[in-house]
Formats: sequence, C-alpha cells, structure tokens
Amino acid sequence: MRHKSRSHPQGNRSKPGSSSTKELRQHIATDAARIMAEEGVGDFQTAKRKAAARLGLPETKHLPGNDEVDSALQEYLRLFHGSRLPQSVRRLRELAAEAMRFLSSFDPRLVGPVLSGTITSATEIEIHLTADTSEEIGFWLLEHSIPYQQVDRRLRFGGDRQETFPAYRFTADNVRIELCVFDRREAREVPLSSVDGKPMKRANLREVEGLIQAASGP
Repeated sequence: MRHKSRSHPQGNRSKPGSSSTKELRQHIATDAARIMAEEGVGDFQTAKRKAAARLGLPETKHLPGNDEVDSALQEYLRLFHGSRLPQSVRRLRELAAEAMRFLSSFDPRLVGPVLSGTITSATEIEIHLTADTSEEIGFWLLEHSIPYQQVDRRLRFGGDRQETFPAYRFTADNVRIELCVFDRREAREVPLSSVDGKPMKRANLREVEGLIQAASGP
C-alpha cells in the first residue's frame, strides 16, 4: 500500500552560527508564522521561503526549523487570535469527532494541528485510518454519496525514510478532511511529525471527545 524512498527531513535546521544568524532565523520564523496565520499558507516550507524572500534573504539559507516556526505561530495566535482561537479549535475537533464516528470501522486517529490546537484558516482535519485495502475507504465514501479526491501523502519515518500512502480528501461544513490510509501492518509504526521529528501524537475518538469536554470546563 505504501511506496518507499529516502530523502532528508523537511524540518532540518541549519546550524546556528553568529548571533546575527540566529536573529535572521528568528525574523524568518516570525514572518513565516504571520504568513501561515494570516495568508492561508498551510505548509512550513512554503511559508519559510516566502518569509525569506520578503526579507531579501536567500530561500535556502538561515531557514529556521519547522519547530521554530511552530513555536512562533503558537505565540502569534495567542497574541492576535487568542479571543477566538478556543472556539475555532473546538469547532474543528467537533467536526473531527463526527468524522471519526462515521469512520469508526477503520480505527480512526486524529493527528496534526487540530489535535495540537495550533490552527489557522488553512488548517485541515487529518485522520489516520486502518484498512485491509485503501479501496475500502473509497467504497465507503461512495456508498454514502461523499465526493472525494484521491491523493498521495508522503510521511517520514526513522532513518530519514519516507513512504507514500494513499489518502482521500473531502469537504464537510466548509472544512477539508484528509484521510490517510494504512494497512494493518503499517499502522503499527507511527510516522514522524513534520514539526519536531518525533513520533506523531495520535488520538482516538474517546481522547478527542475528552479534549472537547475538558475545553468546555466543568
């Protein structure tokens, strides 16, 4: 179901040198965070390249790591979107929970920004599914008259290994949902996060419902 390749991780950092280099990295991270928050850019690399270009810097030099941009994005959202962020996170998590109930036969796990709570206008709901074949998911969506787009999703694993998995995208309540499909053997190995290079955090339906309830207060 998956295709293997090797490449360098997208989030690798260049080694910091002088204080001016650190400052440049910070400037790029801050502007990339603003671009992601305000301009609907959902990809770290694209945001970093745009930020570097706007600062008149080479697009391949002094680039911060994805984790640096993510930290800057969290701070930006806290400062400029703090009043409405909790409501936006709750809405996406509720949509995710609804989708997970619909897909309960495929052991759904929520991953990505909706789970972490670092969301922007470009954020989509990302769910990992387990099935004997990826076609099962397509048949399930067709059976319920849900139009979808089939794409490939590249995920990173240990040893700089990248593998390609089938994924299905559809829209619900004006929010894009992506379903990445693993077979039962593949599902045992957790992909690495594009943010920090650590194993992705994944939440089942009960855990997502717990997050929603906890955010609602007593």
